[in-house]
Amino acid sequence: MAEKKKKIISTLKWDFIRLVVVLLAAFLMAVNIQTFINGGELIPGGAQGLTIVIQRAALKYFNLQIAYTPINICLNAIPVYIGFRYIGKKFTMFSMIMVLANGIFVDLIPIHAVTHDTLLVAVFGGILNAVAITMCLEVDATSGGTDFISIFLSQRKGIDAFPFILAGNVILLTIAGAMFGWEKALYSMIFQYVSTQTLHILYRTYQQRTLFIITDMPDRVCSMIYATCSHGATLIDGEGSYAHKNKKIVYSIVSASDTRKLIPKIKEIDPNAFINSIRTEEIMGNFYMRPRD
Repeated sequence: MAEKKKKIISTLKWDFIRLVVVLLAAFLMAVNIQTFINGGELIPGGAQGLTIVIQRAALKYFNLQIAYTPINICLNAIPVYIGFRYIGKKFTMFSMIMVLANGIFVDLIPIHAVTHDTLLVAVFGGILNAVAITMCLEVDATSGGTDFISIFLSQRKGIDAFPFILAGNVILLTIAGAMFGWEKALYSMIFQYVSTQTLHILYRTYQQRTLFIITDMPDRVCSMIYATCSHGATLIDGEGSYAHKNKKIVYSIVSASDTRKLIPKIKEIDPNAFINSIRTEEIMGNFYMRPRD
């Protein structure tokens, strides 16, 4: 009973932390939209970018000013359904809070250009965008839109969603360029590139690394890998070229974020272990990913 109570309290604490981080991320993203994106007349990708294109088109061609929130919520309807149906209910709920809070903040914060140097706007706006998205991902939420589709395709279907999302963003920027000018569309590409690269550096859960571990304690190392991140390992027989001693090589593919925990634990088990960590570009077959709640 006491253990169950501790688990409930721990879950409530984690949910509170998630809520605070999601709200902070929503505010940061809204500030970024109203200063760097709208202030610099750039177009981000995904549902966020489509929302801004619809707003600007309505203002330019119909002299009609539409609020950000209702458009963004409508565009997120299908992705939210995908999230609830296939990814995780609590995960989707916190993502919905992010989408709603972000929209409200955007509608409340006035547009203000930080600088008139469009290149600076594209670079630093892209960095801030990636920071806000990473904050969400770190507490099991998303900023909505194509993030839901990307996670669904990668986890449930084993498909790399990047080419489809990239194609969608290219179409969006082509339309925006034709409507509002090609210069801003080209700078928007820089914005998206910077955002993608920064996100790749900050968030590593969906990246994999291959570990080759030469050790005298292979069984303990394999058990520790499974206990820490639920990934298996393969034992390979090896022979040292200098002393011709038989060695076991532990071969395992793990999430890049897990390597920070695994490598120190391996050195605790076997201080003399030799570890080679290699970035994994592509894997075929089953790779365990912790399910979303």
